[in-house]
Amino acid sequence: MFFHIIKKLLVPTPFKIGFLVVIVAALTYYSFGTQKPEIITSLDNRIIDAMFLWRGAQDTTDSVVIVDIDEKSLKQLGQWPWPRDTVAKLVSNLQAGGAKVIGLDIVFAEPDRTSPKEFVDQLGNYLHGEVPAATLQRLRDDPTIDHDLILGQAVSTGHTVLGYVFQTTDDGLKTAYDQPFPAAIIRGLPTGDTYDQLAIYKAYRAIINVAEVAQAESEGFFNVFPDASGTVRMVPLLMTMDGIPYPSLALEMVRIGMNKDTIKLHPSQQIRDRQRGLLGVSVGKSYIPTNNRGQMTVNFRGSNKTFPYLSAIDIINGKELNRVRNKYVLIGTSAAGILDLRATPFSNVFPGVEVHANVIDNVLAGDPFVFDLLTEIGITYLLIVLGGLFLVALLAFSSPLAGGLGGFLLLEATIIGNYHYLFLHNKIIGITYPLLTIIIIFMIVTLFNYFFEGREKKFISHAFGHYVSPQVVKKLMAHPENLALAGEEKTLTVLFSDIRGFTTISESMSSTQLALFMNRYLTAMSSVIMQCQGTVDKFIGDAIMAIWGAPLDDHDHAANAVRSALGMMEKLREKQPQWQAEGIPAIDIGIGINTGTMSVGNFGSAERFDYTVLGDAVNLGARLEGSNKTYGTNIIISQYTLTELGDRFFCRFIDMVKVKGKLKPVKIYEPLTEGEPSEELRREVAVFEEAMEEYHCQNFAKAATIINELHETNPSKLYCLYRDRIRKYQKTPPPPDWDGSFTFTSK
Repeated sequence: MFFHIIKKLLVPTPFKIGFLVVIVAALTYYSFGTQKPEIITSLDNRIIDAMFLWRGAQDTTDSVVIVDIDEKSLKQLGQWPWPRDTVAKLVSNLQAGGAKVIGLDIVFAEPDRTSPKEFVDQLGNYLHGEVPAATLQRLRDDPTIDHDLILGQAVSTGHTVLGYVFQTTDDGLKTAYDQPFPAAIIRGLPTGDTYDQLAIYKAYRAIINVAEVAQAESEGFFNVFPDASGTVRMVPLLMTMDGIPYPSLALEMVRIGMNKDTIKLHPSQQIRDRQRGLLGVSVGKSYIPTNNRGQMTVNFRGSNKTFPYLSAIDIINGKELNRVRNKYVLIGTSAAGILDLRATPFSNVFPGVEVHANVIDNVLAGDPFVFDLLTEIGITYLLIVLGGLFLVALLAFSSPLAGGLGGFLLLEATIIGNYHYLFLHNKIIGITYPLLTIIIIFMIVTLFNYFFEGREKKFISHAFGHYVSPQVVKKLMAHPENLALAGEEKTLTVLFSDIRGFTTISESMSSTQLALFMNRYLTAMSSVIMQCQGTVDKFIGDAIMAIWGAPLDDHDHAANAVRSALGMMEKLREKQPQWQAEGIPAIDIGIGINTGTMSVGNFGSAERFDYTVLGDAVNLGARLEGSNKTYGTNIIISQYTLTELGDRFFCRFIDMVKVKGKLKPVKIYEPLTEGEPSEELRREVAVFEEAMEEYHCQNFAKAATIINELHETNPSKLYCLYRDRIRKYQKTPPPPDWDGSFTFTSK
């Protein structure tokens, strides 16, 4: 009886499996302690990003204005950097307009080279003593021609905070003079502690403003540190350098705007790894919560341009000054080329100056986000244990519909509850782990219920459907025993294509534009390949690799590959006007095709493998694609492909080459059209082939005459190439055993 009970307990059931998953999930979460895996943290951040988008933009305190060095300003005043007397006028006008505090999200780290003072010595040298030395010295000492001093005087006459940036890594450039001088008094460190013991960010050196400019009331750093995904979510309010704490640009602007002289620290009572974390800082009665490293979690008000932007040129011209009265004014830029772009939960393209605007607005409103660790721990265990067991029971003892509905409602309640009761009240907790646990419980128990029902076919469909062609999936589902790392030898045709000058093209687009264009381009080219019975093997950036004759047999694989290449060029010509109308540069592609014996099958590791082709014939196809740049062609095929084509395509002989790593020469051809060519094209090709006969017979003078005539009639890179070769051979004849081939020394 006892053994019968034990045996029954050991028999797996959906409820037992689910219960075990709940226990394992709870113990795993306990093992994390206070440091979750990076992937969990990253997913938490993505959920929080989604909540920002659900919430949408918020009203600001209407206390912060951004003065923008924008395209309009650059168009009128010229490229950045401007002469600093111009920046001084900008600052002076803002002060005259009644700005509460001015902050510059700019660092003037080098002397102004446009300052007239910089040209005094050159003037003396040019005039060869015609200007008295006393006059030159008087000019050197004249502050009215020193743009740096003019800007320094401007920032010294009002509530202005200059910006600077910290270098956090040792670059070997540190000097004893690179010291910022903020005006804040920082207090609150426990007796006996040093600022180096704080867990806040440490700096190696500061990139500061030149001494002539550094005359403002205070200075603040404007460093921000994106997370692992490159998104700015938190901004440091304090950093230390050489054991001295320094406030950020935003924090100093708030302190000065509140007419306070002290920043109070609120250190944690706990010390970990000899470091004391920070709970927050206070300016007057305003408490600002931070994480251990002194970073404030920003409550972003919305996407970029949520705050008022005023054009710098308008301020310089004395306009819009009524809009800066009693405002915190940040001077920054949105102009292309000098824009400091950041990614935030609202946007991947967000001006850095507006990040600081959000920080100031949060502090003034008293609503920055707070990460609530204790609440997160409690809710996580509640959802894992109670929610998990409820879902297990529902899945084990009710219908699949009820279980699925219960799982969906549990997920929805978790997300909506977190959003309404925590996020909207400026509290952040991570809910990825309980959500993943609920999903895993649902999947494991459901899969256990239906474990033996078509498991092989479902596994293959889900595992391979995303990265091999549907034909391959169908074949593997019919014959799962083919899931091995071995291949088979077959005669196939392979095609490689690539966009010419892709790096230059990509630099002219934003990442979003580039991604959209590549999707459209690859879709258009892939559709042509598949219409011609080809299989798109893989995409490698802007390159495409396709095969014919596998996984399904195709006795006309060479012709279909060449037909596809001609179709790709036709599709490119069709799409080109549309893309150019959208501002996309003209696109040119190269295509290489080869036919030969290849090893085809699943290749890779035991955990990850792809259906593809390998072998010398594949490598030759790739080399031919790259050769188009040399000959000024778009499509090159090998002699092996030409043999398979018969007379269905009209092709032009291009060259006989030895590609890198090969000793045997290969004849290469350019397919010009399918079917009969025009009489004009046929004559041109016939004349070129005559020139090639003379060339290979080393009758270089006659070959040159023919090539020159061809080039005069139809200029082309191919003819230029042979003219240059022939000239070289006329000066230095090839060796006696020359077989007429050209050897490529690079890929």
